[in-house]
Amino acid sequence: MIKIFSLSMGVFWLGMASAEALPAREDIPEEVLRAEIITGARSPIDGSPLTATEYAQLQAELSAAPPEKIELSPRIRRNIGLLRLRKFIKTFFPFIPIR
Repeated sequence: MIKIFSLSMGVFWLGMASAEALPAREDIPEEVLRAEIITGARSPIDGSPLTATEYAQLQAELSAAPPEKIELSPRIRRNIGLLRLRKFIKTFFPFIPIR
């Protein structure tokens, strides 16, 4: 009889301990937060806050504008080429000490 009583009390206390680990009632579940539609955004240019319509207009303007062609000096182009060559060599021969 004592064993059954102590076993039932152990199960009771175990059940009570798991209830303490639940989040507070005022916490919003993560599933709800993931489903919310975000209506505010930030500008990719300067990081200023935008509304959803302003953000859509800015995205349309940025996609309609042709990308600017950047002219690099020959020295920078050479350095970029050497870095790409170094990365290619390191892919196939990682044990060669190239700095």
